[in-house]
Amino acid sequence: MCGPVPMEISTVNVNGLRAAARKGFVEWLGATGADVVCLQEVRARPEQLPREVAAPPGWHVVVVPGEVRGRAGVAVYSRGDPDGVRVGFGAEEFAGSGRYVEVDLGAVTVASLYLPSGEVGTERQEEKERFMGAFLPYLVRRRCEVEAAGRDLVVCGDWNIAHREEDLKNWRGNRRSSGFLPEERAWLSRVFGEAGYVDVVRALHPGQAGPYSWWSYRGRAFDNDAGWRIDYQVATPGLAARAASARVERAASHDARWSDHAPVTVSYS
Repeated sequence: MCGPVPMEISTVNVNGLRAAARKGFVEWLGATGADVVCLQEVRARPEQLPREVAAPPGWHVVVVPGEVRGRAGVAVYSRGDPDGVRVGFGAEEFAGSGRYVEVDLGAVTVASLYLPSGEVGTERQEEKERFMGAFLPYLVRRRCEVEAAGRDLVVCGDWNIAHREEDLKNWRGNRRSSGFLPEERAWLSRVFGEAGYVDVVRALHPGQAGPYSWWSYRGRAFDNDAGWRIDYQVATPGLAARAASARVERAASHDARWSDHAPVTVSYS
């Protein structure tokens, strides 16, 4: 590929790829028109995946498992072979965490990110904060590198932070919850301000509630659309300017879901 070309990218937290495959992921992948699919929370090593998931016809697959068995893991499926693959973002603590991978596809680098979820008052929240502290300088540096090379970068994935009040249904009740803490939201504002990236879906859907991408399995959250928008495509400005449309592929019904997240799909012209 030489220069900008049309590209459709999807991203989804599969909440365990083997389980998702049994519930409908394989059928979804076979029907999607996306050129690139980013997955998070794979929770499996490549050799543990069924063939139709590990090597589906027409796809090149990169799976990066976490070193803790059954946790984390990211993947990128692409129609064409990548020109390059990089695992991690230079932080030693998270080198084997299975939370970040980049693939070069022509003039665009596509990354799959699974940012730690956190839990207030626990070591998990401290881990999340350390990850955020290390990841922001990387994003600043990486944008400079790709733009200097005449390229673009999009970081797709589960960022585990709702940025604004319109990004979750019950924002008043979650002001002290991990994922909507003031310091987390301020950090994401720095990604979009200081680092200069663009929240592609929000740019295409300004001011509206959602579109949500995650709903708890508890209660009637999905039926009531009481969700969170925590799955993003965060792009350098050049690529974001080419975003023509964005949608959340919400299942038709609760029992048709193959994950507690839904794919977030963007078409770039």
